[in-house]
Amino acid sequence: MQPSVVFVLGGPGAGKGTQCQRIVQNYGYVHLSAGDLLREERNNPGSKYGELIENYIREGKIVPVEITCSLLEAAMDASGKEKFLIDGFPRNQNNLDGWQKAMAGKVRLQFVLFFDCPLEVCTERCLSRGAGRSDDNMESLRKRFNTYLNETKPIIEHYEDLSLVRRIDATRGVEKVYEDVRRIFEEPNVAGGDK
Repeated sequence: MQPSVVFVLGGPGAGKGTQCQRIVQNYGYVHLSAGDLLREERNNPGSKYGELIENYIREGKIVPVEITCSLLEAAMDASGKEKFLIDGFPRNQNNLDGWQKAMAGKVRLQFVLFFDCPLEVCTERCLSRGAGRSDDNMESLRKRFNTYLNETKPIIEHYEDLSLVRRIDATRGVEKVYEDVRRIFEEPNVAGGDK
């Protein structure tokens, strides 16, 4: 059986990680954050990509898709599971093209879960969580938001044209947002009614 994938997209601080944790607990998905995988690889002393990844992240740029896809595929294989939330990917046309080339025949895309949240709210959230993330500072955030607006929004529009986007108003509190998430994951065509 082909693994199922849900892409999880939204601006930095839209609440993707928080909601993904709940989906994992309640619906049996494995949460793979493209950003976390890249940060882990960057911090791995034996990594041949570490320095390259660090430079891209520091500049708020998107890491080459071949690296990201290979890390995602390795994590999916290592998990031994069948259902995945891929958080923060694909973030631009190059990511989308690379994914189609490397992975489209190996997995089934269920839909794109899009956390819609204005930049002011996202900025406030990122700056308040700042501790521990080197890219949660005003300069990096500005670059990340520009990348998101210029490169990720068109990907969301691409999937909207294919009727694959499930849009959630992410400006509300965690519980309200999760009510909408739960409704989506309990649709018969998504969860098959199982938890």
